[in-house]
Amino acid sequence: MAPLNKPTKAGVAPTTRERGPRRSKPPPKRMKATAAVPVPARWREDISQVLIPEPKLARRIKALAREIQRDFAREELVVVPLLTGTIMFLADLLREISLPCRLDFMGVSSYREGTSSGELVFTKELRLDVRGREVLVVDDILDTGKTLHVVTRKLRELGARNIRICVLLEKQVPRTHKVQADYVGFRIPNLFVVGYGLDYAERYRNLPFVGVLKPERYE
Repeated sequence: MAPLNKPTKAGVAPTTRERGPRRSKPPPKRMKATAAVPVPARWREDISQVLIPEPKLARRIKALAREIQRDFAREELVVVPLLTGTIMFLADLLREISLPCRLDFMGVSSYREGTSSGELVFTKELRLDVRGREVLVVDDILDTGKTLHVVTRKLRELGARNIRICVLLEKQVPRTHKVQADYVGFRIPNLFVVGYGLDYAERYRNLPFVGVLKPERYE
């Protein structure tokens, strides 16, 4: 999970690809926030726009599952989701995958109540033995790449043979670390998004859509 899902500042060099597995089919083009889907009444004080509605999430996740199933068809799927923003995405994704699967979570954090402390720490270590295995890391959002850089480095230290990354959202901002996802749900603008597992100060995870949080709620 990205430590804090605020709009990311520009000014760092763009990344280059670090790993070699086949990437997913191109997801929908970079999304623009739209008011076409009304924000439910109970969330209008906090959410300015519905960026990705529930039906679109469901369709894209089914497509991601097909790609993953194709690429891992000849071996047991080892899935390492990052706590806690992946909870809804992971559950829906795994329900669409019929391959044999082993699952263990990792937790990484650098913030408390929305305030970043800089250094990343592991709040949940991996117990599953990944030596010689091909691992699928699942995260909610890729922005600067810092969290996924630390996680993939740790998995390599633990002996993972190859690491692929699946993210629900890829924010279109410059990376501070050389990380690129193999499976991407949606590419989004540099907005503060919540819902469908993503939070601000542990709120909004239960929204069934991905929405844009009003600036007055986090500034």
